[in-house]
Amino acid sequence: MSLIGVGLLGGSLGLALRRRNLSKCVVGFVRRTGSVRECMKVGSVDKATLDLEEAVFDADLIVLCTPIAQMRPLVEQMRNVIKAGAVLTDVGSVKASVVRDLEPLAARAGSSFIGSHPMAGGERMGVAAARADLFEQAVCAVTPTRRSNAAALEKVEKLWKSIGCRVLRLEPDLHDALVSRSSHLPHFLAATLVHRVLGAKAPKSQAALCANGFRDSTRIASGSPEMWRDIAVANRTHIRKALSLLIGDLQKVQRLIDKGDVRSIERFLTEAKSRRDQWQSLGSGKSEE
Repeated sequence: MSLIGVGLLGGSLGLALRRRNLSKCVVGFVRRTGSVRECMKVGSVDKATLDLEEAVFDADLIVLCTPIAQMRPLVEQMRNVIKAGAVLTDVGSVKASVVRDLEPLAARAGSSFIGSHPMAGGERMGVAAARADLFEQAVCAVTPTRRSNAAALEKVEKLWKSIGCRVLRLEPDLHDALVSRSSHLPHFLAATLVHRVLGAKAPKSQAALCANGFRDSTRIASGSPEMWRDIAVANRTHIRKALSLLIGDLQKVQRLIDKGDVRSIERFLTEAKSRRDQWQSLGSGKSEE
């Protein structure tokens, strides 16, 4: 198996596979010499290399664990050495554009691409933050199309199930619409809140008064700017719609507060608490992204 990119997600996948003895050899492609040493120290791969062709040579399964914008160029570079019949998948947070780009590229190389998105992660970056249990009980969306090879789809779903994920099949664009609200919107909301509260014009005493509520609400703003930049561009249509709807909702809350409408404010907060408590009681919310 090959991991193209060995950061938090790629490193955690490698650790999970190696500790469960699910792959004879896990090879990781990285871009820096220092990353080779770090991957070996963490134990996320059996071998790390700076040579992309070496990383994918003879691999039956290739998992793209890089920012979205890097995926197509990497597959174009490797397609002449991809093993016939190999299966490619990814861990990207946007699926429609990734599937549209990579499915035909993989087919021309005599292989198959099936989109994946494990709903797991965190604000810490790099292989040093990798955990073998990161994917346990996490939902992994798998996004086949009408052209998907059935055996390749089965192989990808088996991969995620074998490391503890709960697999959910979704059409690529529906996936993007749903995660624009549940994953992408919270990230840009957190980043905006950080800018508003801790901006250059904030009073010196402001940071001292940012306690648990602010910390918990903005934790994900510490995530990879490169990754989230790519997500914003790739899923901009759905994110823009989600932001517009949220702005409308915030304006409604603003009007309630302007009016001092005690009953409506309390009802709004009570319903929100009830819905979140119910969601959490069903075992949701374990995964982070």
